[in-house]
Amino acid sequence: MSNSQKAEGAFRTIGEVASATGVAPHVLRYWETRFPQLRPVTRAGNRRYYRPADVALVQRIQRLLGTEGYTVKGVQKLLASETRGGSAVSAETAAAAAPPPTGKTVSIGALLAIRDHLQDALNAY
Repeated sequence: MSNSQKAEGAFRTIGEVASATGVAPHVLRYWETRFPQLRPVTRAGNRRYYRPADVALVQRIQRLLGTEGYTVKGVQKLLASETRGGSAVSAETAAAAAPPPTGKTVSIGALLAIRDHLQDALNAY
């Protein structure tokens, strides 16, 4: 049965996840050793089966490492802070980073304040 014929919530093999995300199987196995949040179900013969939440996490890790420029250690800190029930950013920072409503402009002063706030948050790590 091909990946396109599987139900939305079906488990995926490591090969299917690799094909869907473009992340090689050996990289997925490496990420499992580095990110404790990524724990696919293992069955007989030590075969890995990824739940939809695991696939979403793989895609997120891929985006953070590849597109957003995080290091492995940076992604570990981010995921660990979220796992502890907190968030990597405060609600104030998230609100400040949200795009302005359509049709409104943001002053340079407001953008500089956001930048400074984000820099302070980064320096806290």
